[in-house]
This record gives sequence, C-alpha cells and structure tokens, in this order.
Amino acid sequence: MIKQPPYLKKGDKIALVCPAKKLPKSIDEAIAILSSWGLEVIIGESVYASHHQFAGTDELRTKDMQQFLDDPSIKAIIAGRGGYGTIRIIDELDFTPFNLNPKWIIGFSDITVLLSHIISQCDVQCIHGQMPYTFEESTPEAIDSLKRALFGEQQTYQYKSEFPNRTGEATGLLIGGNLTLLAMLQGSVSEMDFDHKILFLEDVGEHEYSIDRMLRMLKRAGKLAHLKGLVIGAFNEIAAEKIPFGQTVEEVIWDIVQEYDYPVCFNFPTGHIDHNLAMVLGTEVNLKIKNNNVQFKYL
Repeated sequence: MIKQPPYLKKGDKIALVCPAKKLPKSIDEAIAILSSWGLEVIIGESVYASHHQFAGTDELRTKDMQQFLDDPSIKAIIAGRGGYGTIRIIDELDFTPFNLNPKWIIGFSDITVLLSHIISQCDVQCIHGQMPYTFEESTPEAIDSLKRALFGEQQTYQYKSEFPNRTGEATGLLIGGNLTLLAMLQGSVSEMDFDHKILFLEDVGEHEYSIDRMLRMLKRAGKLAHLKGLVIGAFNEIAAEKIPFGQTVEEVIWDIVQEYDYPVCFNFPTGHIDHNLAMVLGTEVNLKIKNNNVQFKYL
C-alpha cells in the first residue's frame, strides 16, 4: 500500500535543497511565493553551493538531503532544480527515518531518480512538479497545481491534444517522469513497477532516434505491455539532425505502442515547459480520453 504524506498546512516547514546541478540564478522570487503560501522555507547548504557543475560535492549534497529526510519537523523537501547529479548520491541516502515520517518530495527532470526510488523502495507518494528554478517562467496555473497538490485539494486537468489519441478510460496508480532517467534506472533498486499503472513520460533535448531507442528498450523489457494507460507529456527542444529520422516524436511513440489496447494521450501539459502541471506519483487517477479531449482526474 502506497503511503500518503500529510498534506501541508500554513505554518509548516519545508526544505529547499539542490541534489543535482547548481543554481545559475537567484530563486528569491520562488522562495517568496512558497512563503506566501504560509510555509516556512528552510534553505539547505546545497542551494548556494558550487562544485564544478554540481550544487556542492556529492558529500555535501548527500548530507544536506539526509538532514531534511531525518528531520520530522520538515514536512516537504523541494529540489531547487534538476540537471544532473541525483544518481551520484541516491545510494548514499538512508530512507529509514523518512519511512517512519513520510514527507512530500518535489521535483522533476533529474529528480525523477529520487521520485522513482521513493515509489520503488519506500512506497510513498511524491510530486513531479515545478521547482524554484522554473517558477519564474512557469504559468500561474502550473504553480497553483503544485500548491493544490501539496495542500490536498482535488484537481482535474482537461485539455485538447493536437495529435490523435487512442480513446478509452482507465483508473490506476500514476507513475512516470523523465524518459531518459526512467530508462537509466532499469535493473536498479530504484526501478518502478510499471505493471497495471498509468504511466506518464516527458523529456527534453533528445533526438528522435534516442527517444525511439529508449522506448524500445522499455518495450523489450516488458514495461509497456501491461499498462492501464499512457500519458505523453512534452518532448521538446529536439535538435534537427543532418539526416532526418523520418518520424515525429508522437509518430515514434505511436509506432511502439499501437499494438496495445490501453488509452493513450499526447501533448499532456507536463514536462520541461512553462505549463508543467503537478503529477502526484503513487496516487490513483482516472484518465478519460475521447478523440482529442482528455480529462485527467485525481481520485
């Protein structure tokens, strides 16, 4: 049974850390927004640290993350940004205190490593959503979706897909995140169980052939055969190649999953985009797709 951390309330303490890449700009505006929600924001040492590309050494980032995992007064931990580096520290973290006092872990992109590990090893819900580094460019609706998720307000997302979907309806536990990181975690203790789940995927800066390769790897490993539904988020910033691959990302994905019968939707508002809506991993959702109309509801 997947555990749900207590929803936040005004006066709660949340911690801000950087388990991966260092911050190249101020996040004071994001801290002000989090504070305006009535939260006390505790700034970790890694937030202002620097070691080559990283927000401090592996040891510093591990220590910073561990102290907030251990502290029962901290009710949520939000990653300042993604980038690269979480995989370098994940096996050094002790989640025993976290399991005794679950709290919300928030982030996306490289933070998929942490989210997947928490789902796999701790059976605790977590949130794929905007991080302070992305607050400045975010739509108000995306930031609000994060606030609503943290404070326990029920949400329903509705939109129209530009690419043809596969009609259908499914209810199941939500998993997913960044495709590159999910593929990289296969075969490790941080790998999520895909069977009978609603899976969402997103990625940025990958060529079509790379997306094709990673999805075919997941397919060969049996990860796509027994899903209840598939939600395809943003796959953006794809650089042109000298010799075109010949298919769009949507066409690549459709080719790979067309033999299955579960509902599939494209262009879902999640990923490395301004309108990156909060996705609560490990919670039950209902996905309803009719032609280009998509409804995604938290239950």
